[in-house]
Amino acid sequence: MVATNHETRMLAEAETWRSRDLAVLWHPCTQMREHPHTLPLVPIARGEGAWLIGQDGRRYLDAVSSWWTNLFGHAEPRIAAALARQAGQLEQVILAGFSHPPAVELAERLLALAPRQPGRAPLAKVFYADNGSAGVEVALKMAFHYFHNRGEARRTRFIALENGYHGETLGALAVGDIPLYRRIYAPLLAEALFTPSPDAYLAEPGETDADVARRAADALANLLDRHPGEICALILEPRVQCAGGMRMHHPDYLRRARELCDAHGVFLIADEIAVGFGRTGTLFASEQSGVMPDLLCLSKGLTGGFLPLAAVLATQAIYDAFLDDSRERAFLHSHSYTGNPLACAAALASLDIFAQDDVLARNRATAARMAALAAPLEELPWVADVRQAGMILAIELTRDGERRHPFDAGRRIGLHAYRAALVRGVVLRPLGDVLYWMPPYCVDEAQLELLAATTRAAIEEAVACA
Repeated sequence: MVATNHETRMLAEAETWRSRDLAVLWHPCTQMREHPHTLPLVPIARGEGAWLIGQDGRRYLDAVSSWWTNLFGHAEPRIAAALARQAGQLEQVILAGFSHPPAVELAERLLALAPRQPGRAPLAKVFYADNGSAGVEVALKMAFHYFHNRGEARRTRFIALENGYHGETLGALAVGDIPLYRRIYAPLLAEALFTPSPDAYLAEPGETDADVARRAADALANLLDRHPGEICALILEPRVQCAGGMRMHHPDYLRRARELCDAHGVFLIADEIAVGFGRTGTLFASEQSGVMPDLLCLSKGLTGGFLPLAAVLATQAIYDAFLDDSRERAFLHSHSYTGNPLACAAALASLDIFAQDDVLARNRATAARMAALAAPLEELPWVADVRQAGMILAIELTRDGERRHPFDAGRRIGLHAYRAALVRGVVLRPLGDVLYWMPPYCVDEAQLELLAATTRAAIEEAVACA
């Protein structure tokens, strides 16, 4: 087919943007030497619902919600309108000594929606930050500083899960356990204690998901017993270790972890940056365990994917420990854009959509279709596992479909699958050799069918050409 003049111009414009980009930008989580050949750079002009539209006019199904941030689709008109209204009123104000309605209203609504647990005082205060990693830093510092203010100077250590991920600033990286991200920076990091993950993929023959959770909880109990009076907090991602390969675990683990933290006087920090706001089937993943954390970290979908914002929800007891005439006892952590009015307005509009559209019920129906469409993938000889938690579905690829037989890393099966999917108009960015679906909640039947067919074709092509 001969390209029209319009198509030729669009292709040329896209190439111009690629060249301009590579002349000046350093991209995140990317080996820049792979551009422009091994890993294609895709200049995007605009978004529409679940679609991204390139500068060359090509359409791409955003199956990863633009790094898990976009909930309701690109350019969602209700959030865009709320943002425009706020931009005409107040774009930014220092939050130290000042306040504004969007920050107050958002805090009120988040606290009203937050997980609760019988017999526990609810989460009572909200501290804003700029992004997920910054939110984790806030929670870690709060936990440590609380015990410092209480005179428990020995409590300086954190426990985190093996294969966990909490961000890439130094404090967050210290409680992460993915070597690719932390190995080179290890000399700069505080020393955390790592406890076995309840990852159901690690089940021994005959074990259930719940058995793995109990085994991992027993290991956590032993670790806490070995370090009495030393631990500030346990930090974990409830239900799904996302960057660790979308590895999923039984809700029993969080229930037991809550009990153990209480028994040892340790805070529980729930990192729901990726799994919050309906991703796993409930508004917050912690709800599936009937557990309330002491500190709850939120970001990504908080604004529906429009602007960076994080919120850390804390108990009244933690807040009260910082009240004193001494500034040293105050929590002096700050960001210039803390509680930015534009970001708070976007978040409020996102919460309005949850209230107006019965999003969770619709997600349950969408998740069921995702499961049905993914089921045939289990028949492929290289698929070791298809697992799902609500609107997150992952396909683990191995060389023969056996869990303990991964592909040689040098074959880069996931990367080949990504490229094959991109050619077919689907963004299927892998985590190693794990492909996953985490689409915006507006994804429809035709788009899901395209996603399933493309995933199958991408797997087959990747294995054949790698």
